Amino acid sequence: MSAVRTFVDLLAGRSHPAALASRDWDGVIGAARSEAMLATLAHRLADADLPPAVAALFADQRAAAKVAQTQALWEAEMARRALAPAGIEFVLLKGAAYAAAGMSCAAGRQIGDLDILVLAPDIRRAENLLLKAGWEWVKSDPYDDAYYRQHMHELPPMIHKARDRMIDVHHTILPRTHRITPDALALVSDAVTSNTGFAVLNPADMACHCAAHMLADGDLQGGLRNLWDFHTMTRDFAAADPGFWGQLDGRAALHGLQHAAHRAARLSRDLYGAALPSGWDRQEPTDVWFRRRLFARDDWGRVTEPLLEQAFYIRSHWLRMPPAMLAKHLWTKWRKR
Repeated sequence: MSAVRTFVDLLAGRSHPAALASRDWDGVIGAARSEAMLATLAHRLADADLPPAVAALFADQRAAAKVAQTQALWEAEMARRALAPAGIEFVLLKGAAYAAAGMSCAAGRQIGDLDILVLAPDIRRAENLLLKAGWEWVKSDPYDDAYYRQHMHELPPMIHKARDRMIDVHHTILPRTHRITPDALALVSDAVTSNTGFAVLNPADMACHCAAHMLADGDLQGGLRNLWDFHTMTRDFAAADPGFWGQLDGRAALHGLQHAAHRAARLSRDLYGAALPSGWDRQEPTDVWFRRRLFARDDWGRVTEPLLEQAFYIRSHWLRMPPAMLAKHLWTKWRKR
C-alpha cells in the first residue's frame, strides 16, 4: 500500500498506528508533509502509542500549529482594526475562519494567507485602508494587477511590510469569469458571529465554499487537506443539526454549487468514510479520476501522475474562463516567461 493511502487510512481511523513499521512512518510523514497536513495527523494521533521519534515530531507539530493559529487570529484582529473605523465589516474565510469558530478541522491545520470577504461596494475603500495600515502589493506586474481587478474574485495579494503576513481580500468566492456565480450578498448577509467575535460563513455556506475552493476553483493541489476540512465540518455540522444536509443542498443550489458539494461529499465518503444521507451517495463515473488525482503521490510526496496533474490544471483554468479569454491569458503568461 502506498504511503499516501496509509496516511488517509490513519486519518479515517481504518489503520492503527501500532501496525506501522519504522520505514512506513517515513512514507506517511512525507505524504502528510507534502499535503501540509503533518500537524493535522499529529492531532489525530495525539493519544496514540507512537515510536518515540514520531511522538516527539508530532508534539512539535502540535505546538507549532497552536502558535500559527494565534498568529492568524492576531492578523485578523489587525485587519479588523484597519477596517472597522471606516465601518467596513468582513467575513473570515478558510483556515482563519475555522480557527476563529473553534472547529475541529482547525486542529493542526496550516494557515497561510488571511482570507477575508467584504461587500463589493467596499472593496476599494478596504484596499486603501489596508495600504495605509502597512500592507503593500505582492505582485507589481501591470498585467497581473489588471487581471485580478478585471476577472478575479479578489484583489491582488497584499503583504504586511512589518509582519510579513499576506492578506487576500475577496468580494466573492469564485472568479468573475467563472461559469458559476455564487450569491456574494447572501454569503455576507447570512454570516454568523463566532465566539471570538469574528464573522464567519454560516455552516452550509462554509461547506459550499470549501467544496468550491477544492473542486470548482482549483486543480486539487492540497486536495486531501481541503477534503478533510469538508469531511470534518459536515460531520460536525450534521451532528449538531440533523437538518444540515438539507440546508447544504439548498444553499448549494442558491450558489450554483450543488455538483461540487455532492462530489465533495462522495469523495469524503470514499476517502474518509463519511456517512451520507440518501441522495448524496450516487456515484459518477468521473469520480475515479478525482480519487486518482488525490492519491497520486509516492512515498516521498512527489506527484506520480504528472499528466493527470496537468489535466486537472487545465480543467481549473477551463472552468475559470471562456475559451477565448483562456487562450489569451495562457499566451500572455507564456510570453512573459
